[in-house]
Amino acid sequence: MNDLKKIKEPEGSAIIDVKDGNLLVPDNPVICYIDGDGVGPEVMSVGREVINSTIERVYRGEKNIFWLKLSAGNEAISLSSSPLPEETIEAIRAYRICIKGPLTTPVGGGHRSLNVAIRQTLNLYACVRPVTYIPGLPTPVKHPEKVDMVVFRENTEDVYAGIEWQQGSKEALDVITFLNTKMGTTISPDAGVGIKPISIQPTKQLVRAAIEYALTKSRKSVTLVTKGNIMKYTEGAFRTWGYEVAKEEFGNYVITESELNEKFAGEIPDGKIVIKDRLADDMLQQILLYPQNYDIIATPNLNGDYISDALAAQVGGLGIAPGANLGHQIGVFEATHGTAPDIAGKNIVNPTALILSGVLMLDYIGWSEAATVLKKALEKTIASKQVTKDLALQFKGVPSLSTVDFGKALLKNIS
Repeated sequence: MNDLKKIKEPEGSAIIDVKDGNLLVPDNPVICYIDGDGVGPEVMSVGREVINSTIERVYRGEKNIFWLKLSAGNEAISLSSSPLPEETIEAIRAYRICIKGPLTTPVGGGHRSLNVAIRQTLNLYACVRPVTYIPGLPTPVKHPEKVDMVVFRENTEDVYAGIEWQQGSKEALDVITFLNTKMGTTISPDAGVGIKPISIQPTKQLVRAAIEYALTKSRKSVTLVTKGNIMKYTEGAFRTWGYEVAKEEFGNYVITESELNEKFAGEIPDGKIVIKDRLADDMLQQILLYPQNYDIIATPNLNGDYISDALAAQVGGLGIAPGANLGHQIGVFEATHGTAPDIAGKNIVNPTALILSGVLMLDYIGWSEAATVLKKALEKTIASKQVTKDLALQFKGVPSLSTVDFGKALLKNIS
């Protein structure tokens, strides 16, 4: 039983627990979901259906998910006047796993990003975005198959901390006056002002997670991506602290690029990974020109946003880009695209990103057999050119499926 006042735990379910830092997942876990705004309910409906069907076909009734609906965004406002009820946050904290649709973030005003609020409140410090090519999918680059990267984006700091003051406000003028008079700056009094915090503990836990992932998954390298040549005491510090984690905590497993070339003639020894660093602007070129040279990327928040979206474009777009927001034994999984209000309710949105986020979720809770089956079924469906409108336009001359019909086509390929 739970102690949340308004949430009724599904009958016959059990709560995911933690022991010695590891998730203990029962065969009948409660998993939360948030429909989201715009196209969110459409992709979530199809996503949950194919996840359920995959679990049934793989485990034959021995395992089942008990879904618990939570509210956030426009639905929550209509129910409680708050876009992110405390009850929703507490439920995710209690049940540990949630999958969600996109939530609206007003531009230039209104409430702050609910996605960011969820990540910060629950200390989901790592935004993990795998980017790999689905064979047969048209893309704007010649060799999309060379892209196989996982972006670890710090999730709680940087400009996403939301510490800023509007131009002309008393707070902005006070900050500008202090900086100009006490710190020797020359900021124009008609400026808006923001703060970019990057600190030791969040940086180190992010880089630590990236290195641990690389070692667990037998990957070859971790690249720290910053703009440290300009922002020396924030992004430059991220680089410094990242190297400290690598050397102090993983010294037996990590080598630098210089060591790779000087001691090992450019050949990575078995059991070792290479720690690299690149400037963010250069990295946006590198992932286009030499994607095969990069594996795991660890980066501050804003850089990670840019790089993960750019990588998604190289393999087909945000419509197929999954995401996971991970903390200490807690995870919120989500498609990386927006709410797309212009196509909401038209039954044409591509649910692939949400479904792939479900694959990440299944793998995270240890149901890797189901994750593998679902991913293969998805790849088979797309390879057979049974796709929604966004992908059909790229194939050219291929008829498009509705969101619901795409889900049905995928279900036929689950085996």
